[in-house]
Amino acid sequence: MANSIRMRANLEGDVTTVRALISHPMETGMMKNKKTGDLIPAHFIQEVVCEHNGNTVLTSLWGPAISTNPYLSFRFSGAKKGDTLKMSWVDNKGESDSAEATVA
Repeated sequence: MANSIRMRANLEGDVTTVRALISHPMETGMMKNKKTGDLIPAHFIQEVVCEHNGNTVLTSLWGPAISTNPYLSFRFSGAKKGDTLKMSWVDNKGESDSAEATVA
């Protein structure tokens, strides 16, 4: 799922606000295909990690209750303009993706 993360990081004072939109189906495993009646297999993000200059600032464990194409926003301190943030996720099928953003 290449390029599934759109992320921005803005510095205000000494607090950085990170906003990310992740494109992912987030299937619960309980929905049925309308045409066949078969259950759609579970397919959801299990872990999201965000690193600031190589140090983890967020680890989030998710499950099937998170909505399709989830939006994530959080704040942390200690960043400077121009620093690099890396966000990555792994889902229950072993698929993964990551993206980087520069603190503005």
